[in-house]
Amino acid sequence: MVVVILLLGFRAVDAGEVAVVTRFGQVTGRVLSPGANFIVPLVEKTLYYNTKKINYETAPSEKSAMSTADYRDIPVDTNTKDGQPVDISYTIRFSVDPAKATWVAQNIGPEGALVEKVVKTESRVWVRNVPRGYSAEDLYTGEGSLKVQESIFDKLRPVFEANGLILDMIGVREIAFDKSYVEAIKAKQVELVKIEVEKNKAAQEEFRKAQRITAAEGQAREQELQRTTISDALLRKLWIEKWDGKLPTYVGGENTSALLQIPQQ
Repeated sequence: MVVVILLLGFRAVDAGEVAVVTRFGQVTGRVLSPGANFIVPLVEKTLYYNTKKINYETAPSEKSAMSTADYRDIPVDTNTKDGQPVDISYTIRFSVDPAKATWVAQNIGPEGALVEKVVKTESRVWVRNVPRGYSAEDLYTGEGSLKVQESIFDKLRPVFEANGLILDMIGVREIAFDKSYVEAIKAKQVELVKIEVEKNKAAQEEFRKAQRITAAEGQAREQELQRTTISDALLRKLWIEKWDGKLPTYVGGENTSALLQIPQQ
């Protein structure tokens, strides 16, 4: 009988856990550390808290089944500043502060109640409200999503600390837009690409036009230079340089109708 009573008073606390001792439902303030512990049998009980990292995650039902998070929930639905509906999936990693485990047991309850009353409630409120300060374009292109994530973290951290939790991180994994909005954005991007292509074509044509003008201007300057610099002496010199040593078969004077044939040697 004594052995049975002693066994009822034995409590093994695993690494990464603490156990808060209660006596007749009242929190005693005694916290059991990892290892072998004893409580008063039949009089005292324990509330266990996981002090390791805990994941709370929201995801669509088809993705939630593949999640390994400790606590899973559905995404948060909200609207952007310009009225576009979005569904936000996110992950929160947190842990129970061992130094505040007694306070948590006294004021909130077991771990499940802590997640429901603090992690879930507070995070879903801020994940719904913060994105309303950003336009759909900011969130779609990703420029605003990081700011949203940082803002939510800043809002949650003091609330978590006040409730005995250590907030490690929050990650916005997906901001899902309505299909019609996504199609409109894609169509807009296609049009922008087309405009850029046309601009490039126009720029190339202007470049070719400038090349032709430059070439024509160069040729005209060259011809003008030739007209102003070529003299009779220069022409005779060029003719001599080009002459192959053979006399012409015919020569004529000013009257080209009168030709004289030169006999060949």
